Amino acid sequence: MNDAAILPSPPRNLCILVVDDHELIRLGVRALLQAQPLPAGAAVELLEAGSLAEALAIYESQGGAIDLVLLDLALPDSQGIAGISQWMARHPAARIAVISGICPEPFTPEGLERCVLALGAVAFLRKTACLDELAGLLEQTSRWHAARAPLPTGALQPPSRGGEGPRPAAAPTRGHPALRTLPSRHARVLQLVLEGKTNREIAEAIHLSEGTVKNYVSTLLLRFGVRSRAQLISVLR
Repeated sequence: MNDAAILPSPPRNLCILVVDDHELIRLGVRALLQAQPLPAGAAVELLEAGSLAEALAIYESQGGAIDLVLLDLALPDSQGIAGISQWMARHPAARIAVISGICPEPFTPEGLERCVLALGAVAFLRKTACLDELAGLLEQTSRWHAARAPLPTGALQPPSRGGEGPRPAAAPTRGHPALRTLPSRHARVLQLVLEGKTNREIAEAIHLSEGTVKNYVSTLLLRFGVRSRAQLISVLR
């Protein structure tokens, strides 16, 4: 038998798409990721996008070769949870790690994390995260990549600071189940409701009639099984 025929093929590069509208942030993330050790012969291939539309176009052009998307929540064409909702609606099998420097009202950081995990993200990182957290994210992604195994929703959690070991994985059911199938337009209206906007203010912000917004809000109340905006905000905090 020819020895060359049984030699293992070299590892395929780990492909990561970094989505952020600030070039300096993308540069910093790129430097951190490329500095991390990987299995012999493997390397990180990084793609970059500055908007949600550009990122989706890149993702779709790669035919499933992207292992992880690092997605910012504040983009020129997408704000808050609407971006991840839109992404998961189009690509439910995508591996998305949300990386954000904001916490929109009325979310607490913990509530925002639960929300993005419920929408389908595999991890949530703040932009103030230390190097160890980003390294842990890359290490675990590399293991899933090498094993070619499906990535469980909510299972990818970076290690906590101070050598305390990995944080427990957040269960997908921890967030409200209605978040998982929320269309992008409803997610945008929900974001504005949670910010305390009136129907008129929401209509002006997303260029809809006030009556249409009222219908969206009514649908949201039904989806989440509540009777008022106050109850809706309470459920998602």
